Amino acid sequence: MAGTAKKTGAARGGRGRRMPPEDIAEAFRRFAAAMPDPKTELHYRSPFTLLIAVVLSAQATDAGVNKATPALFAKADTPAKMVKLGEDKVRDLIKTIGLYRTKAKNVVALSRMLVAEHSGEVPRTREELEKLPGVGRKTANVVLNVAFGEPTIAVDTHIFRVANRTGMASGNDPRAVEDGLVKVVPPQYLDHAHHWLILHGRYVCVARKPRCPECLIVDLCRYRDKTPPGDEIAAEKAALRRRPPPV
Repeated sequence: MAGTAKKTGAARGGRGRRMPPEDIAEAFRRFAAAMPDPKTELHYRSPFTLLIAVVLSAQATDAGVNKATPALFAKADTPAKMVKLGEDKVRDLIKTIGLYRTKAKNVVALSRMLVAEHSGEVPRTREELEKLPGVGRKTANVVLNVAFGEPTIAVDTHIFRVANRTGMASGNDPRAVEDGLVKVVPPQYLDHAHHWLILHGRYVCVARKPRCPECLIVDLCRYRDKTPPGDEIAAEKAALRRRPPPV
């Protein structure tokens, strides 16, 4: 998962005028019609492995995490096994992921806490989740939503950008955007809102040159500097030209 949005993100991604409630409802109706059952792109097999994957995904890509976790989970897919595996071996298994030393320390420490204080189970409340090493509000929200079906919205850099650009919910920090989205997203769409917005930001409403001609909600979006048809193709061709030739 992308890193936590910073206060400069709203300015970098641009801000649209406020989107009215009826348009927000229509936007999510379209998301739901196009993708009725969206899923996280992180690979996991239990609430515990999901928790570990999300902790590892901080300031890293889901694809990068998915390359490292199969070997890790083959050796340790429960808190007790992770504690037994130990920090050194965890570190070796995740060293392709950014900040792997700190993350290995947190993974073993939170596993130890789960064994000691929660009988090896992942807690189902944000308060208890946030007490775990390496777990902040965003990680807790992902676990609550994906593992336990709670209607939470974890605001990462993609959702922060989409919410500000479209005018769904503006804010200078992730918590302000989260609170804004929770207020305006129709209740029937809250369960999947997190996934629809993150996937939209990851693949359509991208940072540098949003793919507006491909966008499901382009007519509803309040962003002023929309990419006109053809421009996104030119940008992709330019990016390809800048890539170094294969060795």
